[in-house]
Amino acid sequence: MTHEFKKIVFEAMNAKTKGLKSVLASVVALDGSSYRRPGVRMLILENGKMIGAVSGGCVEKEVLLQSESVFKTGVSKVMTYDGRYRLGCEGVLYILIESFSPSNQFFESFKSILKTRKTFKMVSHFNKIAEESPYFGSLVRIEDKVLSLNKKHEPKDITGNMLFEESMPPCFKLMIIGAEHDAVQLCQYASLTGWEVSVLAGHSEHKSITDFPGALSLQAITPEMANFQQVDQQTSVVLMTHNFAYDLRYLVALKDTLPNYIGLLGPTKRRDDLLSQFIEYVPNISDDFLEKIHGPAGLNVGSETPQEIAISIVSEILAFTRNQEPMSLTKKVGNIHSKPE
Repeated sequence: MTHEFKKIVFEAMNAKTKGLKSVLASVVALDGSSYRRPGVRMLILENGKMIGAVSGGCVEKEVLLQSESVFKTGVSKVMTYDGRYRLGCEGVLYILIESFSPSNQFFESFKSILKTRKTFKMVSHFNKIAEESPYFGSLVRIEDKVLSLNKKHEPKDITGNMLFEESMPPCFKLMIIGAEHDAVQLCQYASLTGWEVSVLAGHSEHKSITDFPGALSLQAITPEMANFQQVDQQTSVVLMTHNFAYDLRYLVALKDTLPNYIGLLGPTKRRDDLLSQFIEYVPNISDDFLEKIHGPAGLNVGSETPQEIAISIVSEILAFTRNQEPMSLTKKVGNIHSKPE
């Protein structure tokens, strides 16, 4: 959920420059089941604009109403939403609503932690009862700093108060290696999913970042000159240059990394040939690296068009990342969402 919080922070920064106050609403507890789980957040601006959502759409209007008192007084509150008696969602949501008024130090530290791709932690103080309290609110732990999101928050260990703690890993990143039409489609769908997308293209392809809606960066570079230092467990890579030699050179260039997932575009025979030559070049490659390779990339959902292929690749990355065996939800027994670890 780091990408959602990132959007909230940047929207709040923009609102601050316009003189608009912001209020943060966070689902901090849940009894039963709901559309989304604790940790989901939304931002409400003083002009009524809402960024993000805490449900499928049934709760947001009430959150907007409840936020009015927080805009006026700055005092945090907890609201409850019982979906069992309203829309049959079978759950009770506990939503912390607080002024989102962090210091400039927070904004600078947050931008730095995003750039360095390190994990940070969010901690919210609350009670599972609808009430106001200056002791309710959220803190962010960024490296050795503990920063409040609400300048009126008075964090204290109060008997009966509860804590919601969440570890926030770096934003999930997709590195697309290739610049053909199918790479453009994958870029768009991955960006809509909330992933940070970077594109590596060949010098001869004459592409710019404007050709890839949603991409954060585009580099025209050779495989040997590519910088993969920030490839981590929150990074997936898809090789789709449509050039066997280039795919092989990029795979060799990635040998010292351990991304979350590596996808190879093309048929099974091409994958086998590619891996055979790759192992000749890198005979001591680890099994951990080889286990990350998926080819042909994507789930078997009958994809034919570039758009459908992009959906199947995004779906496979999600399933592999969340350690899920793809199946129809109709056939799943129990809750849709697996229980948080």
